[in-house]
Amino acid sequence: MNINIPGLRNSGPGHWQSIWEAKYPSTFYRIKQENWAQPDCETWITRIDEELNRFDLSQVVLIGHSVGCAAIINWFQKYGKTIAGALLVAPSDVDDPNYPPYITGFSPLPLNKLPFRSTVVASTSDHVVTIDRARYFADCWGSRFVTLEQAGHIEDKAGYGNWDEGLTWISSLRAGHL
Repeated sequence: MNINIPGLRNSGPGHWQSIWEAKYPSTFYRIKQENWAQPDCETWITRIDEELNRFDLSQVVLIGHSVGCAAIINWFQKYGKTIAGALLVAPSDVDDPNYPPYITGFSPLPLNKLPFRSTVVASTSDHVVTIDRARYFADCWGSRFVTLEQAGHIEDKAGYGNWDEGLTWISSLRAGHL
């Protein structure tokens, strides 16, 4: 199962996470948070863990966007459960001093090497994380790093609606190629 962990304000209908769920409802699932407007790490990762108990984790690829990536990393740090892989897209730099104060508890971002396959996808023009910080995260986590040129925050308003390249990276994670 491919499990989406959206970021702040959830992913709207034109976002690649929502499109994938609509196109492939038997293989994509979204973890729904109680409060999308004020993400709280402990609340979010508790919900993630509760939802993941329904699945065979050896078959799960988590797909995070923005602060959803920080939620995945913090979930693993707390619970230590291994999954098949993770696609971490446009990870938020929750340690940035200018990070929104209404997004709480995700800092400091754990930087331990992950024991499962992972890919970090980042843009050279993201307002939420610099390309250097995203590369640093990938290096620390032992993730493959993919750079997208001038892709904004890698969301629908930046032209990433039906994002087939992302599906290819999920397939590669599953096949053990990344």
